[in-house]
Amino acid sequence: MKKFFSLSLLAGLCLAPAAALAIPRSEYVERVETCEAILQDFMAKPETTIPAEVLKRARGIIIVNQFRAGLVLGVKDGWGVVLVRRADNTWSVPALLSAAEGSLGLQIGASANETIYILTDDSTPRMLFNQRFHVGVDAKAVAGPKAAASEHSNEEILTTPVLVYNRNKGLYAGASLKAGYLTRNDEANRSLYSTNYTLPEILYSNWVTPPEEVRPLIAYVTELTN
Repeated sequence: MKKFFSLSLLAGLCLAPAAALAIPRSEYVERVETCEAILQDFMAKPETTIPAEVLKRARGIIIVNQFRAGLVLGVKDGWGVVLVRRADNTWSVPALLSAAEGSLGLQIGASANETIYILTDDSTPRMLFNQRFHVGVDAKAVAGPKAAASEHSNEEILTTPVLVYNRNKGLYAGASLKAGYLTRNDEANRSLYSTNYTLPEILYSNWVTPPEEVRPLIAYVTELTN
């Protein structure tokens, strides 16, 4: 009996972390809503506003929310969403992504990092179909022009595959070696959309009916890019 109890207790302890990791759909909804708020906040401030000429060229938009904290070894983790412009010029439902960055070096502090990636061609969003998409490695990336800048954006910048808009909140200092990437999150999308479709179908088909919670973000992106 004692042996059976011990084995049952051990099994319970092993299963507890898995149960604790189960994420409710409401949290995925909150992630989409947070990404919409991040985009709205970028567009509301002159120093971070994305120019209309950039948005009208966008073939995809990725909004990422990351957190970083560490001492000596720092790890950045987070999540985001991606929307793509389809062949008929309509925007897809937002698909959930995971975002990660490992770093090695002397580091002290903590910060939140919000990034918007404007994808300027149709092939770059498809790189997310792979397990990992390294911005700046798998596709060339440059800092995007700001609406507040007086000079007109040149064509070379506007046709770079990824235009990056970024801001940090908090303090973080240190020299480190970084390797950041984005990954598809099929599990999260299955929960959010109650579907077994994966990223390609979610982004490029009309097989997923957008639930009420994601429609405001689709509408806002449509308004900005038309």
